[in-house]
Amino acid sequence: FFDPAGFCKKGDKDGFRNLRAAEIKHGRVAMMAALGGVVQHFVKFPGFDGVPSGLSAVTTAPGTYGFVALFLVAGALELGLWTEDPSKEPGNFGDPAGLGQYNTEMRQRELNNGRFAMFAAIGQIAAELLTGKDAVEQFGP
Repeated sequence: FFDPAGFCKKGDKDGFRNLRAAEIKHGRVAMMAALGGVVQHFVKFPGFDGVPSGLSAVTTAPGTYGFVALFLVAGALELGLWTEDPSKEPGNFGDPAGLGQYNTEMRQRELNNGRFAMFAAIGQIAAELLTGKDAVEQFGP
């Protein structure tokens, strides 16, 4: 396995699997977060019309209730449905949509896109904290 930074002890396959699973999981969350940072500017669910876009949605009711619900659903899925299977490679939960596309090439794409999305999401957050504008407003007036 490839570990140029030396985060795992030499030959520590379990440690590497754990770090790879965490990387894939964080990448998947970051992909959803980066997309959500843009979509929430344009799309408002019924009952959430008065909730501002961006990070302030979490601190403004009813956005707070939506965040709590999302947090609880994600926690339940994490603890129940999305558990790692030691007989499969890290992050492999099968092909839930049945598209037949969960192969080596798609896993590599997911890993690379997840890495990019982690930078995109942290960039959106940092820019909003600095300017007070959401992800779309960063592009101009």
